[in-house]
Amino acid sequence: MISDRLFVYGTLMRGFDHPMAQLLSRSADFLGGATCRGRLYLIKHYPGLVLSDDAGDIVFGELYRLRDRDALLGEFDMYEACGAGFPEPTEYVRRMLQVTHEDGAAGEAWTYVYNWPVTGLPQIASGKFLEN
Repeated sequence: MISDRLFVYGTLMRGFDHPMAQLLSRSADFLGGATCRGRLYLIKHYPGLVLSDDAGDIVFGELYRLRDRDALLGEFDMYEACGAGFPEPTEYVRRMLQVTHEDGAAGEAWTYVYNWPVTGLPQIASGKFLEN
C-alpha cells in the first residue's frame, strides 16, 4: 500500500501562515510530532532535508494523514517544484522514508528531500527548523 502519510519539517508545519501550510491543515489529519534520520540545512528562508545513515542525525517535524492522497501529493509536488514537467535535477524530490512518531511507533511517510548540493549552506544542528 502506498502511504497516505506526509512528514513535513519546514514551512508546511503548523504555525506558518502560508497558503500551502493552510491547505495541509485543512486537508489532512495532524498525527503529531515525528522524527526521521537526516540533516537539516538552511537553504534560504526554508530548510532542506538531506538523508543520512548516521543515527545521531535527527530531523524533527510533523506527521499528517492525507485525506485525498493523490490530489494533495500533486499539489505539494507543484509547490516543491518536483515531479513531471520540472527540469532535472529538481531542488526537491519526494521520497518514502522511515519516520518515528512521538509515541515511538515507526512507519513510512512521504517527505521532500533536498536534491541540490549543500556545500557552504549552514546546517541546522538541532534538526528543528522552528528553533533556527
